[in-house]
Amino acid sequence: MKLDYKHFGVVKFFNVGRLYGFITDDKTGKDYFCHNNGLACHIKKGDKVTFELSECSKGVEAVNVTLINSDNLTNILCDGNNKQTE
Repeated sequence: MKLDYKHFGVVKFFNVGRLYGFITDDKTGKDYFCHNNGLACHIKKGDKVTFELSECSKGVEAVNVTLINSDNLTNILCDGNNKQTE
């Protein structure tokens, strides 16, 4: 179940072999688990991303994780569904 709006963050680490990692939320500083199934693209440590939060059997995790780059930044910031504008 999706919990709220898009968040901005940085990939803390992502283990390609195990297909999971953590993303640190820019606004709260909280780390969120992310699994390969929740990724919209390939990510690596230090990447800037947007993500949504979803409840899962083990708690809250990052889903719909999307890499921020110069090609999609304008679309992200102008998205009418995105309540956070940083």
